[in-house]
Amino acid sequence: MFKFKSDAPARTAELARRLAGVLRPGTVICLDGDLGAGKTLFVQNLAASLGVQGEVTSPTFNLMNLYEDGRLPLVHFDLYRLEQEYELDEIGFYDYAENPDGLVLIEWAEKFPECLPEDHIALEIQRTDVEDERVLVFRLAGSALQDVYKEMEKLCQF
Repeated sequence: MFKFKSDAPARTAELARRLAGVLRPGTVICLDGDLGAGKTLFVQNLAASLGVQGEVTSPTFNLMNLYEDGRLPLVHFDLYRLEQEYELDEIGFYDYAENPDGLVLIEWAEKFPECLPEDHIALEIQRTDVEDERVLVFRLAGSALQDVYKEMEKLCQF
């Protein structure tokens, strides 16, 4: 586990832009945090750095957005409104999350921990008592993404 402390949304955005450079096909990142913690801001900046054109929005209502115009195909899930495991199958979650050709980002992953791919990077964005301050906590699950995880840790040293 490693942590990154951000004192402003712009710093969190800069971190996302830096991390985009080390991501490779098959990377799954599970994002958790309270409403308004900055999950979507992180995804938007990551996507922009991958060359995704146009607006990147949270898929809260359509549950999944697919962006294919960047350096890597990007699949963005938001599981906030789902209640049952079978709903994951209905939205094609396993098709993308278990055999990703690109990058898979999953917001509200903590709702279905037993359904996540064995190999993923968990990112929890925590609020602090300071208004715009966040602590980003990174954890590695499995071993397949260990090289990506180590590169991410190095990039958090700024």
